[in-house]
Amino acid sequence: MRIGVGLPSTVPGTPGGLLVDWARAAEAGPFSSLGVLDRLVYDSYDPFASLAAAAAVTERIGLVTMVVIGPLRPAGTLAKQAASVDAISGGRLTLGVALGARVEDYEVAGVPARGRGDRFDEQLGALRTAFADGQVFPRSARSNGPPLLVGGLTGRSYVRMARFADGYVHNGGPPRAFARAAEQARAAWTDAGRPGAPALWGQSYFVLGDEEAGATYLRDYYAFTGPFAEKIAAANLTTPQAVIDQIRGYEEAGCDELVLLPTVPDRSQLDRLADVVASAV
Repeated sequence: MRIGVGLPSTVPGTPGGLLVDWARAAEAGPFSSLGVLDRLVYDSYDPFASLAAAAAVTERIGLVTMVVIGPLRPAGTLAKQAASVDAISGGRLTLGVALGARVEDYEVAGVPARGRGDRFDEQLGALRTAFADGQVFPRSARSNGPPLLVGGLTGRSYVRMARFADGYVHNGGPPRAFARAAEQARAAWTDAGRPGAPALWGQSYFVLGDEEAGATYLRDYYAFTGPFAEKIAAANLTTPQAVIDQIRGYEEAGCDELVLLPTVPDRSQLDRLADVVASAV
């Protein structure tokens, strides 16, 4: 299993320069990818701008959206943004997309939340066609565009993933939750008659030291879930052993790549995580 690390691009107060420094340091570490999240109504950086900045100071490490909210953007805009990052990075982008659960993001975007599932299906089909037919410029570094991941936890999400995508991206939690989702993703893939198996990506949050700051961020980021935000904060990986156990659990569950997302924007967090990951793998 490959291990990626998130950029702190959605943690409020993160200096822009830290994103660049973080990306450069991650490139030199044991990480396979740099991941970003997507919010519109939040103190955060645009995911594609963040990855473009990371691409400029790296050469090896993969870039992945974990995820972007697809229907907030017209299909053509999303294709253009993804193709641009993929071209700038020399073909290192993996495009993870999902519906998103925060209605306020849709309201500010001027996009109706109702009916977004149907629009998302249309968008995914348009993305596939645009990349395959060479309709998007700059041209992606790969003939069919960047690999596409689809997230979600409903039956329709898995069907959508199997129909349009190259793999599935899970939204986090303990290994057993990932294992259940992975099983459904594989089943949908088989039912769709797809050869092989879907790529399976997972994500988890971490903070090594300064636990309360990490918990405060997660409570705020997931405030829309109500009391469940406290459970998300409590699941933050706060010790080296917790990180190692999560890595081993996800690997046993069949995850192909696990992206560990920071909850505190401090470079020392990346350095500590690199030491833990190096010892685990």
